[in-house]
This record gives sequence, C-alpha cells and structure tokens, in this order.
Amino acid sequence: MNKTVFARARACAIACLGGIAASSAMAQSSVAVYGVLDSGVVYTTNSNAAGDAVVKVPSLTGSVPSRLGFRGTEDLGGGLQAVFVLENGIGVDTGTAGQGGRLFGRQAYVGLKGAYGTLMLGRQINMTFLASVKSDVLGPNLFSMSSIDPYIPNARSDNAIGYLGAFSDFTVGATYSFGRDASAAGGPAATGCPGEAAGNAKACRQVTGLLGYDNKRYGLTATYDIMYGNTGAAAGLSTSDSSDRRATLNGYAMAGELRLGAGLMARKKVAATRANDLESDLYYLGASYPLMPALTLDGQVARHDVKASANDSTLAVLRLTYSLSKRTAVYSSIGRMRNGGLAAISLDAGGTVGAGLNQSGLSAGVRHAF
Repeated sequence: MNKTVFARARACAIACLGGIAASSAMAQSSVAVYGVLDSGVVYTTNSNAAGDAVVKVPSLTGSVPSRLGFRGTEDLGGGLQAVFVLENGIGVDTGTAGQGGRLFGRQAYVGLKGAYGTLMLGRQINMTFLASVKSDVLGPNLFSMSSIDPYIPNARSDNAIGYLGAFSDFTVGATYSFGRDASAAGGPAATGCPGEAAGNAKACRQVTGLLGYDNKRYGLTATYDIMYGNTGAAAGLSTSDSSDRRATLNGYAMAGELRLGAGLMARKKVAATRANDLESDLYYLGASYPLMPALTLDGQVARHDVKASANDSTLAVLRLTYSLSKRTAVYSSIGRMRNGGLAAISLDAGGTVGAGLNQSGLSAGVRHAF
C-alpha cells in the first residue's frame, strides 16, 4: 500500500502529557478530533430456523463502522515525530461502545515516526486489517466478507509492538503481541486471551507481517497472521498450543476509472479439540466504478470453501453510494448469501440465519464524517 493509504489507516497524533507547559515544541504539534457516524435500516430473509424475516437497525456497521477518535503529532526535530491515536468504536443503534465495550477499542497506541517508518506501542490494527485496503471494494460494509470471517474488520492486537514503513512503492510492516485480546465481553472483537502469563510466553501471542508493492495502476500485498490461545480463550483456542493462522494475497488494478480487486485468504485453525479445527479458503473478486462524480457502484462476489465439508458459502453484493457532500453520503446495498450443508453464515455482519438456509437482504443508510 502507498504512504497515503497507510497514513489514513494509521492516523497518528501527538502524545499530550498532562501538566507540561506550552513551549516552542508544542507550537509544532497538532491534535485532531475526527469521527464517522453511519447508520441505516436492514431487511433480511430467513433470519431464524423457521425462515422468518427481520427488519432492524444494525449495530456493528453500515457502510463503515462508526467511531470517534483523537490523533496528532509532535515534531521532535530531525525528521522525528511523536504520534498517538485513541479511537473509540460506537454502536449508533444504542449509543454503546464497540469492541467489547472498550473505551478506545479500535485503536490506542503511542509511538515514534521517522524516515525509516513508524514504531507503535499499544492496541493497534494489525497487518491483516491493512492487507485489503485497496483490493476489497466493499470494505467493512454491512453485507461483505466481514460476515464470512468477522476477524477481517476486527484484526487488531492488544499489548502489541507494531512497525510500518513505506519505501518508494514498497510497504513493509509487522506486529508482535504479548497478549492479543484482553476482552472477553462477547462479540467478534472480544475473544478473551489476555496473555502476558508468567511461565508461558506463548500464551495468547500473535504475530502478523506484511509485504506490499503498489503504484497508481496496480498493487499486490501479502500477509501472514498467526495467533495462539490459552485457558478461557474463545473459538476453541483454549491452550497455548492451539493456533489460528491466516495467510492472504490481495491485489488491485486500475482500468481508467474502474478499480478491480481480488484476493485469497487461506486459514488453518488447530484448536484444543478436533471438533473445533477449521481449514478453509476465502476468495473474492470485486469492482468499483464512478457512474458520475457523486455516484459510485461497487460489486463483489466471495466464496468460502471449507475443506472436507459441504458447509460452503457464496456471497454476492451490489452497493450504490451517492455523495451529498465531501463528508455526507447515502447508500443502499442488496445482497445474497448461499449457504451449503449446515453453514449458517448470515448476509449481514452480526446477523443471524437458519442453518443451511440462503439469505437475501436490502439495506439503506446515511454516513457522515467529521
């Protein structure tokens, strides 16, 4: 990914230390408050085993998840900057905090940025999150790959050391977490594996890495992500020898104003009990095209192939977005999820579907950034 994309994804801010008086250094500092509020209404069929439909205001996302954040930088001289980000996820439907109820569940880190990249300490988005910034045309839309694998939009690591550097058209990055997830409050972003356990350095450890190349016409990014479990962790990772590994390859190409994106995520989970093991491939292909300056059409198909199982799923989505201004947009999505075998992957992120049932849906909403 290029510097601009990752600068936005890793929006940084100055570390404000209470009680320090204003100085010439502070005059070269900047702090910004920013956010997104995004909400709408969604209708889905077959939302339970009886095949009943439901209409609701979604919680996890609309076209993007809602948030409130603080970011900034302090110029330390010689090309070095202090940086920080504090970012809170918001459930607009009820006004609650996201990411398991954390105050700053999306990001909370401090670091240093220079000519050789940025070094960060704290809770941060990891390399799996960054891998498909350009290739996944839907991103964390309500109907998207986020439904198939909820980890994709929630790929963050607690207690982490992170590095990200951009050199000409190349990007390299990595995170190392001593305890990947300290929350057990439920939901896709809370898996209860705090780690940092004396006598067991492997408990809840997570490592992610990224290597990418891109320019104005095309790009390719590869990532590797492995997390370990411990007692009490979710998803069957209840021992430090259990692990969940994802390797991705993502690419995009521009053909005039048309952006084409595609990718593959290969996953292998080795759980504490064989019944919770999983090996699967997730493929996707999408396109984004501006029909006119204020109107954009996005479309994507994705296939979840579970190895040695009939529980496969196929997703198809179209989304139309109309920008009322630079900050405000309205949008609508239509989607279809086909579940094979006993698969029960819902069309909408955070939703429900009867096992083995197909699901169709329609959503509409409004998004405002500030």
